[in-house]
Amino acid sequence: MEHLEGFPKWVKEISRFCKVKNGFILTGNIYDSYLYEDLLMENLEEYLKEILIEKEKYKKVVVYEPFTDPAFKGLNFEYEEGAEGLELAYDIIEKLFKEAEEKEEPISIIINYTSRIKDIAQKDQEMFFYKIFRLLKNSEAFSFEDNITRYNLLFFIAEKENDLPAWFTLDNYFIKSLSIPKPFERERNKIAEVILNLFFEDYNTLDENKKTEVLKTFVSQTAGLHTKDIRAIAQLGKEENLSSIEILEAVRRYKIGVSENLWATIDKEKIKNAEEILRKRIKGQEKAIVAAARSMRRAFFNLSGAQFSKYTNRPKGVLFLAGPTGTGKTELAKTITEMLFGSEDSYIRFDMSEFSQPHTESRLIGSPPGYAGYETGGELVSKIQQSPFSVVLFDEIEKAHPKIMDIFLQILDDGRLTSGKGDNVYFSEAFIIFTSNLGIYKEENGRKVANVTPEDDYETIEKKVLDAIDNYFTYNLQRPEILNRIGENIVVFDFIREESAKEIFDKMFSNLLSKLEDEHKIKLNITSETLEKIKAESIKKLEMGGRGIGNQIEKYFVNPLADLLFELNPKEGDVVNITDIKEENGKWILIGSL
Repeated sequence: MEHLEGFPKWVKEISRFCKVKNGFILTGNIYDSYLYEDLLMENLEEYLKEILIEKEKYKKVVVYEPFTDPAFKGLNFEYEEGAEGLELAYDIIEKLFKEAEEKEEPISIIINYTSRIKDIAQKDQEMFFYKIFRLLKNSEAFSFEDNITRYNLLFFIAEKENDLPAWFTLDNYFIKSLSIPKPFERERNKIAEVILNLFFEDYNTLDENKKTEVLKTFVSQTAGLHTKDIRAIAQLGKEENLSSIEILEAVRRYKIGVSENLWATIDKEKIKNAEEILRKRIKGQEKAIVAAARSMRRAFFNLSGAQFSKYTNRPKGVLFLAGPTGTGKTELAKTITEMLFGSEDSYIRFDMSEFSQPHTESRLIGSPPGYAGYETGGELVSKIQQSPFSVVLFDEIEKAHPKIMDIFLQILDDGRLTSGKGDNVYFSEAFIIFTSNLGIYKEENGRKVANVTPEDDYETIEKKVLDAIDNYFTYNLQRPEILNRIGENIVVFDFIREESAKEIFDKMFSNLLSKLEDEHKIKLNITSETLEKIKAESIKKLEMGGRGIGNQIEKYFVNPLADLLFELNPKEGDVVNITDIKEENGKWILIGSL
């Protein structure tokens, strides 16, 4: 097939089979642009026309479009037709076939928008396809011009093959079905070169090495896109005064939908001093703090996954935070969000216990067309479309249904998801965090018992938790590739130890005093002995971590304080002196006065 060198495989398939078949159903990427040699053709029918006439030596190509006037394009005779003239349409197709056979000049007829024929009255469309089937069955190949053998051809361009009657497409010898894919790398290479020359005047002024680099970047970054997308990227880039060497930025803007790059606005000094900032909010988790700081620095310079590919589309950063409850995993995610994007508003959280059933996948990416909820779209893809610069937290990942893991794999590997509506949603500007409680408990004789305890040292806890995570993904889920994508970014949190517990208490207690003063203009003056007594009671049980400390503070201080404030009824500017705390009949009471 030397005459089709460089053309897509499906075009070569038409060339091969037009000698033995007389019907083709084309589905898939049917509304794209197509490159014919060095010319971009805007629709499939024009592209087919050029191939059939110039490459396959067909004498005439006629296009039929239902619901249009005139419905036939390329005829040399006039006719009258109504909006739903399928009977007349068949008569014209049959006449064209006979005329071509008599003249020994093969014809191709393209039936465009075939999927819309099903909207015509059932009886009319059934009769139309029956007659077409009979026409194809009775047609014969004929020779012309140096014994070239060809059939008269009918092309059906349809969105899906099942838009045609099943009896017509199933095991029909006379018809060849071909799915048109989005352009592969080899095709994109030619398409991208034509488009770069078309839209960027500076492209041809670059030296050969730079041109090769720009072209390679453009081709790699447009994998999975339509030709129309590739053209649109270049067109938008030109309109926004980007040069060809900034093609990566043009692709980013097109995929994300915004021209501003929030990563470029992050305070570099803040990321440089990340450990110091994190320690103010995260207590007793030095390993997690260091890992988070390094991950943010990699993200700042877009180095995550760069060792595997220079043009990676993976998320800016990935962390897997494991360990006991209440140890600061969620707090770390919030702190990272604030450091990167200035506010916790860019923090998107999904509680994976709500996605334990297989059908809940549609809640994340949206339902397919025709299913309930299709119009609303998926929660995850919708939020990323609205806020591409986000920290996305998948809380307690082990509670998600195994089917949901495929979504995580796609995000980590490709940096994108395809929504139920067919839209590509990109995670290349997001920072992904998973949390897990795997390894904290284990099954023993049908009961859940502690696998790690506060009495264990950190090295023991880390090993047990990492082993549990590895076993879960490798043997339970049989999806070790997910861990492989996360790599060395799994961080195990320690239990809250006594020194850290005291720091957490001090921070929470300070928050309470500040809130009372800010909102009610009331100051508290508490004796050191009373404060130490409250602290000692609040940090007695550390199994529940920081949340447990907060709950104990509510029991030993917040509830008694509220009772005391109602009893004393202080006004703005008053100082409440608290001198003691005691327990009476199971109830804790603060002793104080104005």
